[in-house]
Amino acid sequence: MTEQNFSSMRTAMVESQLRTSDVDDQRVIAAMAHVAREDFVPAERRAMTYVDRPIPLSSGRSLNPPLVTGRLLKEAQIARGDKVLLIGGATGYSAALLASMGAQVTAVEEEGGPEIAVPGVTVVRGALNAGAPAGAPYDVLLIEGAVEEVPAALVEQLADGARVSTGIVERGVTRLCSGRVVAGALGLASLADLEMVVLPGFAAPERFVF
Repeated sequence: MTEQNFSSMRTAMVESQLRTSDVDDQRVIAAMAHVAREDFVPAERRAMTYVDRPIPLSSGRSLNPPLVTGRLLKEAQIARGDKVLLIGGATGYSAALLASMGAQVTAVEEEGGPEIAVPGVTVVRGALNAGAPAGAPYDVLLIEGAVEEVPAALVEQLADGARVSTGIVERGVTRLCSGRVVAGALGLASLADLEMVVLPGFAAPERFVF
């Protein structure tokens, strides 16, 4: 696959996947049209780079389809200079997009998880649900996948008014959600059913039912 072919596929991805599916933030579109996603896909799977489905990684994780990443970025309303806590950085594609949009990115990835090598991005290795408290407070929390519950440990690392963009698993269905932190409490709104990668380590605690 040549660089020209990848460039053509990237253009097609922007036109046929993003623009037709409510990704209308021009800064997100510009970033995804510029950043070479193939550089963040394992060599043996590069033919799948711009296909609208998850791409398996050797670590047992998967990359989200481009549309999922685009929708998450749009809902995060990234502004230049934002301090972003990125959970589930995977191979670094979302981190590269955020950095190209002028954000200060701290990407959290599991020990033994995918390698992330993006200039200017701080990478923290550890449990995804623990975040990176040393860099708090953050203006944005972007969870690159779906979780059953956003843990309090992550909410506590966010500034008042911080924006949150994530997927939530509800009865086996993954939904795109966004919201804000106000006075230490997170409010999320469900926006659309969207098939996305489910991240490990975010199971909701069992609640006692009378």
